[in-house]
Amino acid sequence: MPHDNRATIDLLLTQPVPDAIDDVLMREYRVHRLYQHAHPQRLLDEVGGRIRGVVTGGAKGLPNALMDQLPALEIIAISGIGTDAVDLARAAERNIHVTTTPGVLTDDVADMAIGLIIATLRRLGEGERLVRDGLWGTVNLALARKVSGIDLGIVGLGRVGQAIARRAAAFDMRIAYCDRQEKPESGYRYVSDLRELARSVDVLVLAASADDGKAIVTREVLEALGPQGYLINVARGKLVDEQALVEALREQRIAGAGLDVFVDEPNVPPALRDLAQVSLQPHRASATLQTRQEMGQIVLDNLAACFRGELPPQRVTRT
Repeated sequence: MPHDNRATIDLLLTQPVPDAIDDVLMREYRVHRLYQHAHPQRLLDEVGGRIRGVVTGGAKGLPNALMDQLPALEIIAISGIGTDAVDLARAAERNIHVTTTPGVLTDDVADMAIGLIIATLRRLGEGERLVRDGLWGTVNLALARKVSGIDLGIVGLGRVGQAIARRAAAFDMRIAYCDRQEKPESGYRYVSDLRELARSVDVLVLAASADDGKAIVTREVLEALGPQGYLINVARGKLVDEQALVEALREQRIAGAGLDVFVDEPNVPPALRDLAQVSLQPHRASATLQTRQEMGQIVLDNLAACFRGELPPQRVTRT
């Protein structure tokens, strides 16, 4: 598709994008904002047959019920690295490209993991609330857990997992990991069984993909982590049995948790919000201006390549 014809192409946005990226989309395409429309189905009834591209996020993805209403769809451009919210098999059957934005958000997600480790173990949220509420000097906080020198278990030693490990090494943490296969070149201790990894570390951090949709942090894994152990999740909420986590925290069968992701976002179980030993973030691991701009540019490049009749550079290959 020649560049000059892009203005005739209809795109569907399921969520906002950075202003600079939005400006380009508005200039080069006909943009329809599903997330802003008062009656989303009415919008789909009106323009669904013309939509050739969808811009979405990794967590939101594109449900089959929505994909099926877009018969002209050629590309699902994900701003993120997760593809678990898109049916890759269904997209492949319809010859729809699915693209992601790999690499650029690695540092931000790894930074968030370390931030959550520090915030949770050092109980930074509790300290801030005490100061903001004017209670400093009247309430004694329990002593926190030292961060430097802990045993850290990483679930998923991909790009993000390796970036977390590099940062953890600067804190003199002893690093072990669990993955589908051993990576001897990493130099870290490999543990094939997740329960055994949990049993051997102070902090278990999730950096794995969630392509199969199954919870891997089960009640048994949490029991193995134990009353002195902490869970950190910067991957996907569905990797954790959330009810089992709530119960383990309530009953103090684990020491605490730092969570950027949840099973049913943006709905966070009230129990997690109420527990003082839990640090919470609204799925913002990659939410820095610099990274979101880079992600947006990759989305633009993938869209442009698709509509030129080329393979998008960050096309996901179904395995």
